[in-house]
Order: sequence, then C-alpha cells, then structure tokens
Amino acid sequence: MTTWYEGPLAAFDTETTGVDVETDRIVSAAVAVQDAPGTRPRVSRWLVNPGVPVPEAATAVHGLTEEHLQHNGRWPAPVMYEIAEQLAEHATLGRPLVVMNAPFDLTLLDRELRRHRASPLDRWFPSAPLRVLDPRVLDKHLDRYRKGRRTLTDLCAHYGVALDSAHDAAADALAALEVVRALGRRFATRLERLSPAELHTLQVDWHAAQARGLQAWFARSGSEETVCTEWPLRPELPAAA
Repeated sequence: MTTWYEGPLAAFDTETTGVDVETDRIVSAAVAVQDAPGTRPRVSRWLVNPGVPVPEAATAVHGLTEEHLQHNGRWPAPVMYEIAEQLAEHATLGRPLVVMNAPFDLTLLDRELRRHRASPLDRWFPSAPLRVLDPRVLDKHLDRYRKGRRTLTDLCAHYGVALDSAHDAAADALAALEVVRALGRRFATRLERLSPAELHTLQVDWHAAQARGLQAWFARSGSEETVCTEWPLRPELPAAA
C-alpha cells in the first residue's frame, strides 16, 4: 500500500508585498501537483497586480518590481477565485496540500478573498476540507531538539532537497513538497500509519505548543511580540482592530 508521502501531493506558495497578513498583498502564487515521487509536476502560476505600492524591500526578496507587476500582473479578484477553486478541487480529490508556514500563506489568501471576493477561504470547502501538511510544523515536532534555523532554505539543505530559485512561488512550492516527502521517509515509523486527516489534526496541537514555546521565549527576552497559536489559518481580526 502506498503511503501518503509517496502518493499524490499538491503544494501552494505565495510571494507578497510584505509580512503582515492583514494588510499586505499577494503578488505571485503557484500551485504544484505531483502524482508520485520523481514524476513531472504540473504547475499553475499567477502574477498579480496588487493595486498598491510594492516596497523595495519586498522586491529585493522576490525580484518583482511594481512596474513589472503593473504591466504583466492580473487584477487580484479573478486570480484569487482561480486559486481558491483549484485548492477546493484538490480537497475534493483528497489530495493533501503542502504549505510551508501555512498560517502565513493561507491567511493571506483568506484576506485577499475577503477583500476582493467578499468570501472567506473556508467557504470554498463546504464538504471536503483542506488537509494541510506544513513542513515547518512537522520538522519542528519530529526533530524538535535540532539546533539551527528552519526556513525553507534550511529545511532543503537538511533534507537534501534542491532549491534553485528561492522566493519564486513555483520553486518554493515544489521544494516544500519534496521536503514533506523527505520528512515522511525519514520519520516513516512515526508517520506511515497516520492519514493526512489525522496529521492535519495533530499539527493543530503541535503548532499551538510550538507557538506557546516561542511566546514564552519572547517573554523571557522582554519582547512584547504576540505569537498566534492558530493553525493553519489565523482568525480574522475584529473590525475595531
């Protein structure tokens, strides 16, 4: 019997105007699908004109200038519709969705859908919920005492996954997908009996514990930064916020 990490997987990634999920915008996105390890992936790409200024700091990360996006990007409303529609299709097919640091990318998508389609992300999954696999959460739980950073670049180096064009949405999505496959193989004795649905539920608790640990570290360091414990989607802020 094929294990979930050797079977069909999809992956989602975005590039953005910044790191604030409530105010920043998606400028590019990609969904990659691979039916089995080693097979050629199918990749959908979107380039978005966000309709707001693109900070130079963001351009320095992903290389997409405001001028380029204005001339080549599409308006956000139809793009967000297409992305949500494709993610819903994967959910209906029972295909797990790999998202590195899911509370960032999925929350951004949720806010963009609310902004441009008056529709939260969960409305797209009435009968077949998303089953998310977050390599960051999985790695931190399964190898919790390993020192060092755990960015996608770091995880690729640790698990021997090639990442040729970091901060390109398609390249990052494919790399995250391969990291999850590598995680599955390395920790097979702990993961092979779990279904993606069971793993999704477990990651809710794992992420919450990881967030509480980081919050405690901030408190000891005298920082007032707040860490959200929700996964894979951050709750909508009250209107007054």
